[in-house]
Amino acid sequence: MSKVIQPGSTLGVLGSGQLGRMFTIAARRMGYRVHVLSPDDDTPTGQVADVEIRANYDDLDAIEKFAQGVSVVTFEFENVPSPTTTAAEKFAPVRPGGHVLHVTQNRLREKDFLRQQGIGTTPYHAIHNEQQLRDALPHTGYPAVLKTADWGYDGKGQAKIQRAEEISGLWPKFAGQESILEAFVDFSCEISVVGARGCDGDFVAYGPIHNSHRNHILDVSICPAPVSERVANEAIEITRTIFEKLDVVGVLCVEFFVTRDDRLLVNELAPRPHNSGHFGIDACVSCQFEQQVRAVCGLPLGSVRQHRPAAMVNLLGDVWQPNSPRWDQALRHPDIKLHLYGKAEPRPGRKMGHLTALADTPQAAAELALEARAALQS
Repeated sequence: MSKVIQPGSTLGVLGSGQLGRMFTIAARRMGYRVHVLSPDDDTPTGQVADVEIRANYDDLDAIEKFAQGVSVVTFEFENVPSPTTTAAEKFAPVRPGGHVLHVTQNRLREKDFLRQQGIGTTPYHAIHNEQQLRDALPHTGYPAVLKTADWGYDGKGQAKIQRAEEISGLWPKFAGQESILEAFVDFSCEISVVGARGCDGDFVAYGPIHNSHRNHILDVSICPAPVSERVANEAIEITRTIFEKLDVVGVLCVEFFVTRDDRLLVNELAPRPHNSGHFGIDACVSCQFEQQVRAVCGLPLGSVRQHRPAAMVNLLGDVWQPNSPRWDQALRHPDIKLHLYGKAEPRPGRKMGHLTALADTPQAAAELALEARAALQS
């Protein structure tokens, strides 16, 4: 087992958004100091960290200096260049390791890895030029989804193809990039499982969590998800297999499609805490951010026991239009919890915070959370 990084030590975070903020809050509650590095300042993470360092991820001298000042390095987003993790690993353990990022930050490598493990995915084809796209579409059928292989999230870098006539118009946006064509899945629902694995190989999981999206951005998450016990158990076992085969130390989320005949297809992997897991801050004994701290520091993992059914709704910048939100109206119900991320500019589509509701049933929690969000603009 790896040496335990004791409370009082300093943890390093690459990336400075809301996931890093919530990790830092959990770490400081447990007695750790936190240093954060990103290209920005006055960030959601930097506002609560001990030290905020502004540097680009390709500034390897800055990365090495950063790593020398911490006991372990972790991530709050996965799009960190490979040379950055290599530079950091010279001076501190990086968890999850750079090998995990290498697989998960490229959709083709990710799908190939899953296929090698015998894990179901959407049918897909590697695309490097327009002719390959035209040749692949008869195999996937219409509609299909074309995505860039690298750097995609929240619907960015992808396009739905309904007819062959659309290819000429959309291909220039993808030309020169490695891409992936995926068959469109007529699924019954989307679920996710957030897991954590310690340095000793111990594994725990939250969920499955039922997710609904709006404009490709997560809108509502409900836990427990309304799926069969068989589907729930299978989703957790697939997640466990992925953790073990990738040798993940830390937190990772597996996003699934559930087909109409109750088959599970893995859509994406996110090697970090996940938006859908935010409910656990208020609903579980140990949330995903505490688990990230425990895992990367070599501590035993905490309990994932859920106190009550819960639902989370995202608060995007749109909620600030046309007027400032009425927080007093949303918080009239005592079972609503408010989380804001410290972002100064509420832009449309930008994640500014979330609400979590606790209730006697998952559906009642969802209805309460949605009602509270609607009240913000009353």
